[in-house]
Amino acid sequence: MTSPPPSMPLDLRPDEVHVWLVEPERIEDPRLLEAYKALLDPGERERQRRFHFERHQRQYLVSHALVRLTLSRYAPVAPEAWRFVPNEYGRPAIVGPVGQWLRFNLSHTDGMALVAVGRDVDLGADIEDAERPGETVEIADHYFAKTEVQALRALPKELQRARFFEYWTLKEAYIKARGAGLSLPLDQFAFDLVPGQMPGIAFDPRMNDLPDVWQFMQHKPSARHQAAIAFRRPRGGALSVRWQHTVPLAGDMAPLIKTA
Repeated sequence: MTSPPPSMPLDLRPDEVHVWLVEPERIEDPRLLEAYKALLDPGERERQRRFHFERHQRQYLVSHALVRLTLSRYAPVAPEAWRFVPNEYGRPAIVGPVGQWLRFNLSHTDGMALVAVGRDVDLGADIEDAERPGETVEIADHYFAKTEVQALRALPKELQRARFFEYWTLKEAYIKARGAGLSLPLDQFAFDLVPGQMPGIAFDPRMNDLPDVWQFMQHKPSARHQAAIAFRRPRGGALSVRWQHTVPLAGDMAPLIKTA
């Protein structure tokens, strides 16, 4: 099974972001899994081997193959030829003369992975399994902004967990778009969630950021998963987001679904 880049690259306009989603645990074809492994560089293969559980090895394998195959949809580079360098907080950027205009961000959790791609735009993405065990609202009490905690605690208890993951994915997407990781204090920016409207954000003055330059989008790709995308607005308007479920290398060229 070969992995050439598409002969006709997909168009990615400056006013849109494409998001590709995959369910790693559903991919069981050994031919596909071997093809994905052949795309990874030696460092990626070594990091994959370090995971103790097989499902985590598969998540890493499929999601990182997804990055390479997705980038090759837009630029004439073979998937295995992409090279990346991390910034000081670990966010990777493309190395090399081709495809420098591409910006991407990867996120994965149990059951789902996604990669968001844009053109010369700062962006971040996060996806979470909202059914995973562990504390949720208690985390918000300690780390979220006061307005978020108040809004969360005002909800009926049975709705608080889902709202926590809405906040969490938005916060993760924003700090990843900033490229600074958890060095940004989670209590110094707050989201306002109003049904039927795109999320709004407010900043503590210490954040030195402006709400109007940011746009956020939420998505529920399955009953158990919550996703969010963050990106800087281009001058003069908003960006649209297109979502597509895919199985890499397995006839996944269906049209992207425009959602906003």
